[in-house]
Amino acid sequence: MAFIDYYKVLGVDKKATEAEIKKAYRKMARKYHPDLNPNNKESERKFKEINEANEVLSNAENRKKYDEYGENWQHAEEFEKSKRQQQQYQGSGQQGGFAGFGGGGDYSDFFESMFGGRSARGGGRRSSQFKGQDFNAELHLDLKDVYTTHKRTLTINGKNIRLTIPAGVENGQVIKITGHGAEGSGGGPKGDLYITFTIENHTNFKRDKNNLYATVPLDFYTAILGGEITVDTFDGKVKLKVAPGTQNDTKVKLKGKGFPVYKNEGQFGDLYITYQIQIPTDLSEKEKELFIELSKLRTL
Repeated sequence: MAFIDYYKVLGVDKKATEAEIKKAYRKMARKYHPDLNPNNKESERKFKEINEANEVLSNAENRKKYDEYGENWQHAEEFEKSKRQQQQYQGSGQQGGFAGFGGGGDYSDFFESMFGGRSARGGGRRSSQFKGQDFNAELHLDLKDVYTTHKRTLTINGKNIRLTIPAGVENGQVIKITGHGAEGSGGGPKGDLYITFTIENHTNFKRDKNNLYATVPLDFYTAILGGEITVDTFDGKVKLKVAPGTQNDTKVKLKGKGFPVYKNEGQFGDLYITYQIQIPTDLSEKEKELFIELSKLRTL
């Protein structure tokens, strides 16, 4: 496989910050997403490269390995371990390199032995098994989408993956789909797919974990005299009784009318309603007279 410069793929400098890499990834992923470029093989190829690049460069540890080992970054630990072993052997007085690795102790030969070259016992070939590269993807959903459990088909690197998305998924949450990453090498297992959820809220409710918050206008007369109003919840309307003399910013809790609890079917958070009393404006002369009369009664 030809070497791919992941910095070039994302269009960033090698000194790019984590935020710059994330911004570049999102921009490129949107541009080449298969859903926006149906039946476009070149876009599929680019989208795969973009995800691979993000997997490496968005992870500080992986990026460090990549900067040092390039295309062999996934095997950095094996390289480091083998280097230490070689140093230990050389430090103990062995001048001919490792036994079975050739009398010259050539460093490239040593790596070749690790990854399918001469066997450590001499003669023949051996192959090392390595897990495939993990993939990262972002899934953009609306808050209404994650109020109920539903299925969705994603296209990742040209392959369709059918997912069940549980109700209550949170913004920024990451889930792991085992075995949907890149192919392993040497018969090793496939990598995994990590999906990050971006939840956009276009409702009048504010979400905080499993609880919802909303501000409801309350007319002046109902606040004073009490009565009954109808308010919106996430899954419909309910009637509320308003006590006489209700003050501005009074909070009311509607138990069980919040957001679903993730992977706890049938459990919900609460909905908190804050009343915002509406003071009447543009009073008629008659209304002004009545309010004046009322004010006089209050001062008696």
